[in-house]
Amino acid sequence: MSGPAREYGFSFSSELRAPPEEVWSHATDMQGVNREFFPLVRMTWPGPDSRLHAPPVLGQRMFRSWILLFGLLPIDYDDLSLAEFEPGRRFLECSVMFSQKQWVHERIVTPTTTGCRLTDSVRFTPRLHALGALQLAVFRLSFRWRHRNLRRLFSRGQRKAA
Repeated sequence: MSGPAREYGFSFSSELRAPPEEVWSHATDMQGVNREFFPLVRMTWPGPDSRLHAPPVLGQRMFRSWILLFGLLPIDYDDLSLAEFEPGRRFLECSVMFSQKQWVHERIVTPTTTGCRLTDSVRFTPRLHALGALQLAVFRLSFRWRHRNLRRLFSRGQRKAA
């Protein structure tokens, strides 16, 4: 008999010395997302437009993104769905993945006196409870890598992890 599904979570913030508009443009472009993940993984998207926009209906699946290890080997998919979208400031992704019953990713760009702060907060519920702690470690590592790449792209600011 299995217990209730356990939710895991973490958050990372980076101070970036770039205008909030520039960081937002990067943060809502799948090509920008792939620059953050490079070379660990690459995410696919349909069609020529790689930008995330407010969907016609919030909460509906926008597209399936395959997650490719080192850009080649499919290891998961993300049925990407935006539940909230505040242009120029924030989005809340509430998706289903092959490995996750629920994936919730909030990305916020906040103006600062020297540029902006980008914060990623993630919560997820694994399909296989026994893999939760391992997935938490892998996801934290991948977001640590993303923020390292963000700081390289936009500044030499300090990272904060929660």
